[in-house]
Amino acid sequence: MAIPSPTSSKAVSEATSFRDVFYDSADGLRLYARDYSDHNSSRMPVLCLPGLTRSSRDFETVAPHLAQHRRVIAADFRGRGRSHYASDPKTYRPDVELADTITLLRHLQIERVAVIGTSRGGLVALLMAAFNQENVGGILLNDIGTMLEPEGLLRIRSYLGVEREFASWDEAVEVLKASNYGFESLVDREWNAFARRLFKSVDGKPRLDYDLSIAHNFPSTEDIKASGTPPLWELFAAANAVPVAILRGEHSDLLSTATVAAMQNANPQLDATTVAGRGHAPFLDEPESWAAINRWLARVDAGA
Repeated sequence: MAIPSPTSSKAVSEATSFRDVFYDSADGLRLYARDYSDHNSSRMPVLCLPGLTRSSRDFETVAPHLAQHRRVIAADFRGRGRSHYASDPKTYRPDVELADTITLLRHLQIERVAVIGTSRGGLVALLMAAFNQENVGGILLNDIGTMLEPEGLLRIRSYLGVEREFASWDEAVEVLKASNYGFESLVDREWNAFARRLFKSVDGKPRLDYDLSIAHNFPSTEDIKASGTPPLWELFAAANAVPVAILRGEHSDLLSTATVAAMQNANPQLDATTVAGRGHAPFLDEPESWAAINRWLARVDAGA
């Protein structure tokens, strides 16, 4: 059964109706997740994993709607959102974030999930398919693939780990507009909502909501220009055992159309969708995104 789009007349008012979940990582960090729960549903739960500097708030656009018919978990990786910052910045790595994610599932006593991974979260989802395949029932990659474009990596590198203090939310919105290519079609209301998902409020003013030390493990400008990042074809091959879908922002500078085409060639069952008027990464509330999510979940439920 398809769930009405977030932009449909059946608006969901329970955007804040989630349970706070706190749990401890193997190295003693207190970590956080949101549990948008329909515990009585027989459908496979959805696990939402955010981007590099993002948090569970990124999924406010989609989680309440999915939760009308299934349990939805949205995580804050270590050093982001309400999760504690790591004393060792070397632990800000996808493999450690995968270990934290598996700990979360065990804490909640959930055996198998369909994973929506935005950017960094998609990398963690691919690792999960390779190393914890029994926990994965499907993967939806939001603007992330087997090859990462240097242009997008350099853009992220330019602002990652740079302390910013904003005098107002309007100023934060202007910074977002300057650093997020491909979203020119957004109206003021959408830019403001984007800012509220990305920044936290401190004394009424927006502030970065991640540990600046995350930048320590991100490739340097020199490394990106010289060699970029390694391809992820082996991880993608492991994911092909379950239903996989991919969203690409029409103007994405991190995921190219050529990479998506190569992924489709490697896996003819891959459901690929271009989201109009979006860069890196789609918000997941767009009509194209919602249709793709419904198609993907139908395949996940059929396979389960």
